[in-house]
Amino acid sequence: MSTIKKHKPTKQKMILRGLIVIIGGFIAAYGLETVLIPNHVSDGGVTGLSIVGSQLFGLPLGVLIAVINIPFIWLGYQQIGKGFAIYSIIGIASLSVGTSLMHHTPAIVEGDTLLVTVVGGIILGIGMGLALRSGGALDGIDMLAVLLSRRLPFGTSDLILFLNLFVFIFVSIAFGLQGAILSAIAYFIASKVILIVETGLSGSKTFEIITTQPVLMVETIRDRLGRSATYKEVYGGYSHEQFQEITCVINRLEESKIKEIINEIDEMAFVRVYDVAEVKGGNFRKRNVH
Repeated sequence: MSTIKKHKPTKQKMILRGLIVIIGGFIAAYGLETVLIPNHVSDGGVTGLSIVGSQLFGLPLGVLIAVINIPFIWLGYQQIGKGFAIYSIIGIASLSVGTSLMHHTPAIVEGDTLLVTVVGGIILGIGMGLALRSGGALDGIDMLAVLLSRRLPFGTSDLILFLNLFVFIFVSIAFGLQGAILSAIAYFIASKVILIVETGLSGSKTFEIITTQPVLMVETIRDRLGRSATYKEVYGGYSHEQFQEITCVINRLEESKIKEIINEIDEMAFVRVYDVAEVKGGNFRKRNVH
């Protein structure tokens, strides 16, 4: 009876992941202290609640971030795993320390509400996305979103945005309705940046093609794009005809080219296209096309 070997990450990889989480925490802290908070715009999640508490009661923001996140860290440990909890502790500690160290840093953007929301959202999204991609989180809401994403058909960034809608109601207490709306806009931008950081700028797409010219289609894709493809036998539910379905994974930048190939060979081809978050193994590397 064969046994399955479990490969644990090497110490170097674990240290590297921890460093990336720390960098993400400090990037997010920089966005808060130099863009959002000086302009009366908040973050979402536990950090947003901490900002409200700091504004209302004069308590240190870093301390509130650390304390309020404790039950969420326990939730992450119980439901997601020890590794996720450890990296999240590292990330939240980095965010907490970063906000304390950068508290008196001059604002890099002031006055222009559009610029504040865009710049603040981008910086926040980069920091939070780095932490999530490395296996941790900077906020308890992130942990809850990661947990829910495993049980619901929604992405992590979409769930983070949804949960934060409730947080912005409390944000309006400290920053008013306008501040809460600007906070929501900034966090919406952050959620999109998180998705980009998690999946990469280029990403991948899968094309599933049912055509009357499968051999020619695959050969042309191979010759012009340098991509391989696979065949699968499918049957029409109405006609009961047998077809060969082609599956091809491409870089997002090659999408227009493969559509051009499909239209050139078979304008009536049935095509399904969907995003792929990650591609590993196999022979996905693109060969040179001259």
